[in-house]
Amino acid sequence: MKKNALMIPVIGLVLLVWSCSSEPAHEVNKKLVGNWTSKSGDVKLEITDKGFTMDDGKPVTEDYFVTRDTIFTSYEGSRPYTKFVIKELNDHKLTLFYPDSDLVEFSR
Repeated sequence: MKKNALMIPVIGLVLLVWSCSSEPAHEVNKKLVGNWTSKSGDVKLEITDKGFTMDDGKPVTEDYFVTRDTIFTSYEGSRPYTKFVIKELNDHKLTLFYPDSDLVEFSR
């Protein structure tokens, strides 16, 4: 019984250390935040800390999070997520692979 009683605090300590060492779920790349316009001028993209708004005639603001080189968006928390893969990102240029594999270049 004593062995089992000692295991509970050890497991709790391991879980606490693991949760504190994990990276934040919503880490926003500051280069990504801002207003972007497609090369053709048809699409405007506004990315804030909390919203991803794509305006191609009908502006829709979605929640999003970034994991490595992929932006996952969802409308009002619905699933499945829409994935946009970041091919290139710097201070003045953003290149995205859309979910349908189209490549779109944006600039500030």
